[in-house]
Amino acid sequence: MKRGKFDSLISVSRIRSIQILMGFLFLYLVLMSLEIPLVLRNGLGLETPEPGSTISINTLPIRSPDASEYFVKENPVFNFQERKKEQFKKVSGLTFDEIAFDSVSKDDFSELHTTVRDAFVMGKKILEEIESGNVKAELQNRTQNRTESCPSSVSLSGVEMQKKGKLMVIPCGLTLGSHITVVARPQWAHPERDPKIGLLREGDETLMVSQFMMELQGLRVVDGEDPPKILHFNPRIKGDWSGRPVIEQNTCYRMQWGSALRCEGWKSNADEETVDGQVKCEKWIRDDDDRTEESKATWWLKRLIGRTRKVTVDWPYPFVEGKLFVLTLSAGLEGYHINVDGRHITSFPYRPGFTLEDATGLYINGNIDVHSILAASLPTTHPSFAPQQHLEMLTKWQAPPLHDGPVELFIGILSAGNHFSERMAVRKSWMQYKSIKSSEYIARFFVAMHRRKEINVELMKEAEFFGDIVIVPYMDHYDLVVLKTIAICEYGVRTVAAKYIMKCDDDTFVRVDAVMKEVKKVHRGRSLYIGNINYYHIPLRHGKWAVTYEEWPEEEYPPYANGPGYVMSSDIANSIVTDFEKHRLRLFKMEDVSMGMWVERFNSSKQVEYVHSLKFCQFGCIDDYYTAHYQSPRQMICLWDKLQLKGKPRCCNMR
Repeated sequence: MKRGKFDSLISVSRIRSIQILMGFLFLYLVLMSLEIPLVLRNGLGLETPEPGSTISINTLPIRSPDASEYFVKENPVFNFQERKKEQFKKVSGLTFDEIAFDSVSKDDFSELHTTVRDAFVMGKKILEEIESGNVKAELQNRTQNRTESCPSSVSLSGVEMQKKGKLMVIPCGLTLGSHITVVARPQWAHPERDPKIGLLREGDETLMVSQFMMELQGLRVVDGEDPPKILHFNPRIKGDWSGRPVIEQNTCYRMQWGSALRCEGWKSNADEETVDGQVKCEKWIRDDDDRTEESKATWWLKRLIGRTRKVTVDWPYPFVEGKLFVLTLSAGLEGYHINVDGRHITSFPYRPGFTLEDATGLYINGNIDVHSILAASLPTTHPSFAPQQHLEMLTKWQAPPLHDGPVELFIGILSAGNHFSERMAVRKSWMQYKSIKSSEYIARFFVAMHRRKEINVELMKEAEFFGDIVIVPYMDHYDLVVLKTIAICEYGVRTVAAKYIMKCDDDTFVRVDAVMKEVKKVHRGRSLYIGNINYYHIPLRHGKWAVTYEEWPEEEYPPYANGPGYVMSSDIANSIVTDFEKHRLRLFKMEDVSMGMWVERFNSSKQVEYVHSLKFCQFGCIDDYYTAHYQSPRQMICLWDKLQLKGKPRCCNMR
């Protein structure tokens, strides 16, 4: 009887314990149901907003032990220094201290920092040569031979090319539709013992090699280095590590190779990106290709249901030892196309940082006997005279002078030296806003030095006349675009003393009034970062935009606004410039990711309000846009005309 009472007491206590646990569990589920949607919306950014909406994210954590630091202080973050009236500052004040850099341990800097140093040294040298007048005098001597300097075609025999160091000069580069035809014969394989060319397999005494390379080369950037390889085309008939004939293609700039494209006899996958509708690699017969014959039963079944049999033709590897071939390299919209003996073999997409006019030489070397080369459909206008077709040297397009009053917004526009038509389209479109013409807002193009002397001379003339170009004194390259962004910050803070700084590209149309309306929604005095913001993006480790672990070891990027257009407060810009001058700024080749990284660093000491809007278009244009990207010069004018005539932001579809 006592045992029964004791058991009943235990069972009651168990029931009560279970009830208490169930209560806690219910309370936990209620709290989680309220918390998770909030986290997903604000923290992870998983909720996709409507195109017309904006999201203000001011909940990013501030890494500070003092909880009071989490909140924004009411003290103004903008400290404006008095400045003298400055009509126009043609050269950026951004500098790179070579002596300080050389005195610090190189372990503290990335390889990109060294590239930055070299680019500044080369750019400074070019700028000094232009300002001395030496380059202008040299180019004036060429003006008598304008037509001769840019022939529509160039041809060489094999003997002539051998005498010229296996290099054919293409005076004014290539243009859309240009093509180069090479008639040559691969040599018979020979024993090769150089480990740089071929590695011996186990058990082999010698390695038989027959391969050659054909390269489109650009102008040498730095003395002592190989010229950039805009296209490296390398057929390996024998001697590849795979033991089979292959074709390898790549690019190389400043001794740094890109990701190779290898064609090994298999046709590119159907879901892989094409180049002007052509596959990157065509199929050829391989010794390990299992070409199983279709059974008769399957063939009859397909006939009964009316399915026609697809006829395929298998071609051999296009190059054979001792056999003459005719190769044609043509320049398309999206890349280079190579045909051999009338059949398409491979297509190589254009790599960022290179343009068709950069290809000023064709170099052929290796186990090959060249018979003749013909380059045709070449540009007949030299780049030094091309600006005359695009620039309208009228005073109404000149930038107004800076005034002594406060500047609300400074817009820095990234541009390349040879983008004459793009800059002219911007001047004739959104730079005609009254707020810009009255100098309430200021807009300037930021351009680095070009590899062509002619373009630099014309650029300086353009800058002198229009008064809206700031020269950043380094040698331009795609991986160093981030330097122009730093220069924009420096100019906006120290020359213009603007409250807000915007960065955009020269193919971006900016609705200035709409952008400022978005800026003014943020409480005055807060640090802000506005744009089309990406969260938790993962670096691509393969493909065109591949990033190595050495370049970016982290598995995620910080939150960053897409590069075509974003706005920041001047305190953020000022901290970026200060850190850069003291060599404390981490540099990364992707400009927009770099800005996100710097803003995140600033956010660790002072809260930044992140504002996301899809109306800062990353690709193309949407109605009621704030910025529209990838707009051609014609589209820029069209967008401006629609704003003026209809008063509504509508897109233009023609190119």
